Amino acid sequence: MKIMCIGNAAYDVTLPVDHFPMENKKVRLEKGRVECGGGSASNCAYLLAKWGIETYFAGVVGDDFYGSKIREEFENIGVNTKYLETKKGVPTTTSFIIANTTVGTRTIMTNKDKNVVMTKREIDDDFDYIFLDGYDKKFAIDVMKRNPKAVKIIDAGSLKENTVELAHMVDYIVCSKDFAEEYTKKKIDYNDMKTLIEIYEDLKKDFTQEIVITLEDKGCFTYSDGYKLVPSIKVEPLDSTGAGDIYHGAFTYCLIKGYDIVKTMKMANIAGALSVTRLGGRYSIFSLEEVQKKYDELTSSQ
Repeated sequence: MKIMCIGNAAYDVTLPVDHFPMENKKVRLEKGRVECGGGSASNCAYLLAKWGIETYFAGVVGDDFYGSKIREEFENIGVNTKYLETKKGVPTTTSFIIANTTVGTRTIMTNKDKNVVMTKREIDDDFDYIFLDGYDKKFAIDVMKRNPKAVKIIDAGSLKENTVELAHMVDYIVCSKDFAEEYTKKKIDYNDMKTLIEIYEDLKKDFTQEIVITLEDKGCFTYSDGYKLVPSIKVEPLDSTGAGDIYHGAFTYCLIKGYDIVKTMKMANIAGALSVTRLGGRYSIFSLEEVQKKYDELTSSQ
Protein backbone atom coordinates (compact mmCIF):
# COMPACT_ATOMS: atom_id res chain seq x y z
CA MET A 1 0.00 0.00 0.00
CA LYS A 2 1.27 3.44 -0.92
CA ILE A 3 0.07 6.78 0.50
CA MET A 4 0.53 10.40 -0.51
CA CYS A 5 0.32 13.04 2.23
CA ILE A 6 -0.23 16.56 0.90
CA GLY A 7 -0.02 19.80 2.82
CA ASN A 8 1.83 21.96 5.28
CA ALA A 9 5.50 21.37 6.10
CA ALA A 10 6.74 23.51 8.97
CA TYR A 11 9.67 23.60 11.34
CA ASP A 12 8.73 23.73 15.03
CA VAL A 13 10.73 25.37 17.79
CA THR A 14 9.17 24.41 21.12
CA LEU A 15 9.97 26.44 24.23
CA PRO A 16 8.98 24.55 27.42
CA VAL A 17 8.08 26.65 30.46
CA ASP A 18 6.47 25.96 33.84
CA HIS A 19 3.90 28.71 33.39
CA PHE A 20 2.77 31.00 30.58
CA PRO A 21 5.14 34.01 30.40
CA MET A 22 4.10 37.43 31.65
CA GLU A 23 4.28 40.28 29.18
CA ASN A 24 7.41 42.45 29.26
CA LYS A 25 9.38 39.96 31.38
CA LYS A 26 12.44 37.82 30.71
CA VAL A 27 12.05 34.07 30.91
CA ARG A 28 14.93 31.63 31.36
CA LEU A 29 14.33 28.34 29.57
CA GLU A 30 15.52 25.88 32.20
CA LYS A 31 14.47 22.92 30.04
CA GLY A 32 16.16 24.19 26.89
CA ARG A 33 14.22 23.94 23.65
CA VAL A 34 13.05 21.25 21.25
CA GLU A 35 13.28 21.55 17.44
CA CYS A 36 11.84 19.31 14.74
CA GLY A 37 9.63 19.29 11.68
CA GLY A 38 5.91 19.88 12.05
CA GLY A 39 2.64 20.46 10.23
CA SER A 40 -0.41 18.20 10.03
CA ALA A 41 0.20 16.31 6.77
CA SER A 42 3.94 16.40 7.45
CA ASN A 43 3.59 14.77 10.87
CA CYS A 44 1.12 12.27 9.47
CA ALA A 45 3.65 11.27 6.80
CA TYR A 46 6.40 10.96 9.39
CA LEU A 47 4.30 8.65 11.59
CA LEU A 48 3.21 6.46 8.69
CA ALA A 49 6.79 5.98 7.51
CA LYS A 50 7.91 5.26 11.07
CA TRP A 51 5.17 2.65 11.33
CA GLY A 52 6.26 0.93 8.12
CA ILE A 53 3.95 2.35 5.41
CA GLU A 54 5.35 3.36 2.00
CA THR A 55 4.81 7.10 2.26
CA TYR A 56 5.26 10.10 -0.04
CA PHE A 57 4.96 13.73 1.04
CA ALA A 58 4.03 16.70 -1.16
CA GLY A 59 4.47 20.26 0.08
CA VAL A 60 6.80 23.24 0.04
CA VAL A 61 9.88 24.27 2.01
CA GLY A 62 12.25 27.17 1.49
CA ASP A 63 15.88 26.93 0.39
CA ASP A 64 17.07 27.58 3.93
CA PHE A 65 18.34 25.73 6.99
CA TYR A 66 14.86 24.77 8.22
CA GLY A 67 13.88 23.47 4.80
CA SER A 68 16.96 21.27 4.63
CA LYS A 69 16.28 19.93 8.14
CA ILE A 70 12.72 18.98 7.18
CA ARG A 71 13.94 17.14 4.09
CA GLU A 72 16.67 15.40 6.12
CA GLU A 73 14.17 14.23 8.76
CA PHE A 74 11.86 12.83 6.12
CA GLU A 75 14.61 10.95 4.33
CA ASN A 76 16.02 9.56 7.58
CA ILE A 77 12.65 8.08 8.55
CA GLY A 78 11.93 6.79 5.03
CA VAL A 79 9.43 9.33 3.62
CA ASN A 80 9.81 9.69 -0.15
CA THR A 81 10.50 13.39 -0.86
CA LYS A 82 10.06 13.23 -4.62
CA TYR A 83 7.17 15.72 -4.40
CA LEU A 84 8.67 17.94 -1.70
CA GLU A 85 9.28 21.23 -3.49
CA THR A 86 12.06 23.62 -2.47
CA LYS A 87 11.35 27.24 -3.39
CA LYS A 88 14.19 29.71 -3.72
CA GLY A 89 13.85 33.00 -1.91
CA VAL A 90 10.91 31.78 0.18
CA PRO A 91 11.33 31.09 3.90
CA THR A 92 10.26 27.74 5.29
CA THR A 93 7.14 27.95 7.42
CA THR A 94 8.18 28.16 11.07
CA SER A 95 6.21 27.72 14.27
CA PHE A 96 7.34 28.96 17.65
CA ILE A 97 5.54 27.09 20.39
CA ILE A 98 5.24 27.96 24.07
CA ALA A 99 4.58 24.68 25.88
CA ASN A 100 3.18 25.12 29.39
CA THR A 101 4.40 21.85 30.87
CA THR A 102 2.51 22.33 34.14
CA VAL A 103 -0.86 21.83 32.44
CA GLY A 104 0.24 20.38 29.08
CA THR A 105 -1.13 23.15 26.86
CA ARG A 106 0.65 24.96 24.05
CA THR A 107 0.44 28.30 22.28
CA ILE A 108 1.59 28.33 18.64
CA MET A 109 2.83 31.33 16.67
CA THR A 110 3.33 30.50 12.99
CA ASN A 111 5.06 32.43 10.23
CA LYS A 112 3.86 31.20 6.81
CA ASP A 113 4.82 33.11 3.66
CA LYS A 114 1.99 33.58 1.14
CA ASN A 115 4.25 32.14 -1.59
CA VAL A 116 4.55 28.76 0.13
CA VAL A 117 2.34 27.10 -2.49
CA MET A 118 3.23 24.17 -4.73
CA THR A 119 3.87 24.88 -8.42
CA LYS A 120 4.72 21.30 -9.41
CA ARG A 121 2.04 19.51 -11.41
CA GLU A 122 3.84 16.41 -12.70
CA ILE A 123 2.46 13.34 -10.94
CA ASP A 124 3.72 10.01 -12.23
CA ASP A 125 2.89 7.77 -9.27
CA ASP A 126 -0.31 5.99 -8.30
CA PHE A 127 -1.49 5.87 -4.70
CA ASP A 128 -3.84 3.68 -2.68
CA TYR A 129 -4.45 6.33 -0.01
CA ILE A 130 -4.31 10.13 0.00
CA PHE A 131 -4.16 12.29 3.12
CA LEU A 132 -4.89 16.03 2.98
CA ASP A 133 -4.75 18.87 5.50
CA GLY A 134 -6.37 21.57 3.36
CA TYR A 135 -3.21 23.16 1.94
CA ASP A 136 -2.05 23.04 -1.70
CA LYS A 137 -5.59 22.53 -2.98
CA LYS A 138 -4.79 22.48 -6.70
CA PHE A 139 -2.08 19.85 -6.37
CA ALA A 140 -4.32 17.79 -4.06
CA ILE A 141 -7.12 17.85 -6.62
CA ASP A 142 -4.70 16.77 -9.37
CA VAL A 143 -3.54 13.81 -7.27
CA MET A 144 -7.13 12.79 -6.47
CA LYS A 145 -8.13 13.00 -10.16
CA ARG A 146 -5.22 10.72 -11.09
CA ASN A 147 -6.18 8.28 -8.31
CA PRO A 148 -10.00 8.10 -8.33
CA LYS A 149 -10.07 4.76 -6.51
CA ALA A 150 -7.74 5.85 -3.70
CA VAL A 151 -9.14 6.15 -0.18
CA LYS A 152 -9.00 9.83 0.73
CA ILE A 153 -8.82 11.32 4.24
CA ILE A 154 -8.81 14.97 5.28
CA ASP A 155 -7.76 16.59 8.53
CA ALA A 156 -10.36 19.34 8.88
CA GLY A 157 -8.63 21.15 11.69
CA SER A 158 -10.02 24.65 11.16
CA LEU A 159 -12.82 26.17 9.12
CA LYS A 160 -11.21 27.34 5.88
CA GLU A 161 -12.68 27.61 2.39
CA ASN A 162 -10.13 25.21 0.86
CA THR A 163 -10.68 22.66 3.61
CA VAL A 164 -14.45 22.69 3.12
CA GLU A 165 -14.07 22.35 -0.66
CA LEU A 166 -11.65 19.44 -0.38
CA ALA A 167 -13.78 17.78 2.30
CA HIS A 168 -16.51 17.22 -0.29
CA MET A 169 -14.03 15.17 -2.37
CA VAL A 170 -12.79 12.68 0.24
CA ASP A 171 -14.03 9.48 1.87
CA TYR A 172 -13.23 10.32 5.50
CA ILE A 173 -13.54 13.70 7.19
CA VAL A 174 -11.73 13.71 10.51
CA CYS A 175 -12.61 17.11 11.90
CA SER A 176 -11.73 18.91 15.10
CA LYS A 177 -14.24 20.08 17.68
CA ASP A 178 -13.45 23.64 16.55
CA PHE A 179 -14.25 22.88 12.91
CA ALA A 180 -17.49 21.12 13.84
CA GLU A 181 -18.65 23.96 16.08
CA GLU A 182 -17.67 26.75 13.69
CA TYR A 183 -19.22 25.05 10.66
CA THR A 184 -22.54 24.29 12.38
CA LYS A 185 -22.54 27.43 14.55
CA LYS A 186 -23.40 25.27 17.54
CA LYS A 187 -21.56 24.40 20.75
CA ILE A 188 -20.79 20.99 22.19
CA ASP A 189 -21.83 20.49 25.82
CA TYR A 190 -20.13 17.37 27.18
CA ASN A 191 -22.86 17.08 29.81
CA ASP A 192 -25.50 16.86 27.09
CA MET A 193 -24.84 14.21 24.44
CA LYS A 194 -27.70 15.60 22.36
CA THR A 195 -25.54 18.62 21.43
CA LEU A 196 -22.86 16.37 19.97
CA ILE A 197 -25.43 14.32 18.06
CA GLU A 198 -27.03 17.51 16.72
CA ILE A 199 -23.71 18.82 15.42
CA TYR A 200 -22.87 15.47 13.84
CA GLU A 201 -26.24 15.33 12.09
CA ASP A 202 -25.86 18.91 10.86
CA LEU A 203 -22.50 17.98 9.32
CA LYS A 204 -24.06 14.92 7.67
CA LYS A 205 -26.61 17.14 5.95
CA ASP A 206 -23.81 18.73 3.92
CA PHE A 207 -21.24 15.93 3.81
CA THR A 208 -22.07 12.36 2.73
CA GLN A 209 -18.63 11.11 3.74
CA GLU A 210 -17.70 9.20 6.87
CA ILE A 211 -17.28 11.79 9.64
CA VAL A 212 -15.29 11.54 12.85
CA ILE A 213 -15.21 14.45 15.31
CA THR A 214 -12.11 14.63 17.51
CA LEU A 215 -12.70 15.93 21.02
CA GLU A 216 -9.17 16.40 22.39
CA ASP A 217 -8.77 14.61 25.74
CA LYS A 218 -12.41 13.49 25.63
CA GLY A 219 -11.75 11.14 22.68
CA CYS A 220 -13.71 11.11 19.42
CA PHE A 221 -17.23 10.62 18.10
CA THR A 222 -18.89 9.07 15.05
CA TYR A 223 -21.89 7.07 13.90
CA SER A 224 -21.40 3.39 13.08
CA ASP A 225 -24.36 1.14 13.86
CA GLY A 226 -25.29 3.74 16.44
CA TYR A 227 -23.68 6.87 17.86
CA LYS A 228 -20.28 6.10 19.35
CA LEU A 229 -18.26 8.26 21.71
CA VAL A 230 -14.88 6.56 22.01
CA PRO A 231 -13.11 7.92 25.10
CA SER A 232 -9.41 8.66 25.22
CA ILE A 233 -7.02 7.33 27.86
CA LYS A 234 -5.90 9.22 30.94
CA VAL A 235 -2.34 10.57 30.89
CA GLU A 236 -0.29 13.25 32.62
CA PRO A 237 0.05 15.92 29.90
CA LEU A 238 3.34 17.67 29.26
CA ASP A 239 2.99 19.17 25.77
CA SER A 240 0.01 18.78 23.41
CA THR A 241 1.94 19.90 20.31
CA GLY A 242 1.18 17.60 17.38
CA ALA A 243 -1.30 15.42 19.26
CA GLY A 244 -4.00 15.96 16.65
CA ASP A 245 -1.57 15.27 13.80
CA ILE A 246 -0.48 12.06 15.46
CA TYR A 247 -4.11 11.04 15.93
CA HIS A 248 -4.66 11.54 12.18
CA GLY A 249 -1.55 9.57 11.31
CA ALA A 250 -2.57 6.63 13.49
CA PHE A 251 -6.16 6.83 12.19
CA THR A 252 -4.88 6.62 8.60
CA TYR A 253 -2.55 3.73 9.44
CA CYS A 254 -5.47 1.76 10.89
CA LEU A 255 -7.58 2.39 7.79
CA ILE A 256 -4.74 1.11 5.64
CA LYS A 257 -4.57 -2.04 7.78
CA GLY A 258 -8.31 -2.61 7.39
CA TYR A 259 -9.29 -2.16 11.04
CA ASP A 260 -12.94 -1.41 11.82
CA ILE A 261 -13.81 2.17 12.69
CA VAL A 262 -14.02 1.64 16.46
CA LYS A 263 -10.62 -0.02 16.71
CA THR A 264 -9.24 2.68 14.41
CA MET A 265 -10.58 5.41 16.72
CA LYS A 266 -9.26 3.64 19.84
CA MET A 267 -5.76 3.21 18.39
CA ALA A 268 -5.71 6.82 17.21
CA ASN A 269 -6.86 8.01 20.65
CA ILE A 270 -4.02 6.11 22.29
CA ALA A 271 -1.37 7.44 19.89
CA GLY A 272 -2.58 11.01 20.36
CA ALA A 273 -2.87 10.73 24.14
CA LEU A 274 0.55 9.15 24.63
CA SER A 275 2.10 11.91 22.54
CA VAL A 276 1.20 14.64 25.04
CA THR A 277 3.48 12.99 27.61
CA ARG A 278 6.58 14.05 25.63
CA LEU A 279 7.94 17.37 24.42
CA GLY A 280 7.90 18.27 20.73
CA GLY A 281 5.45 17.03 18.10
CA ARG A 282 7.65 14.68 16.14
CA TYR A 283 9.56 13.38 19.15
CA SER A 284 6.26 12.40 20.77
CA ILE A 285 5.32 9.83 18.12
CA PHE A 286 5.39 6.53 20.01
CA SER A 287 6.30 3.34 18.17
CA LEU A 288 3.57 1.16 16.69
CA GLU A 289 4.52 -1.57 19.15
CA GLU A 290 4.00 0.74 22.15
CA VAL A 291 0.60 1.89 20.91
CA GLN A 292 -0.48 -1.67 20.09
CA LYS A 293 0.63 -2.86 23.54
CA LYS A 294 -1.46 -0.16 25.23
CA TYR A 295 -4.45 -1.07 23.06
CA ASP A 296 -4.09 -4.75 23.94
CA GLU A 297 -3.88 -3.91 27.68
CA LEU A 298 -7.04 -1.81 27.52
CA THR A 299 -8.91 -4.40 25.47
CA SER A 300 -8.00 -7.27 27.81
CA SER A 301 -9.16 -5.30 30.86
CA GLN A 302 -12.60 -4.52 29.43
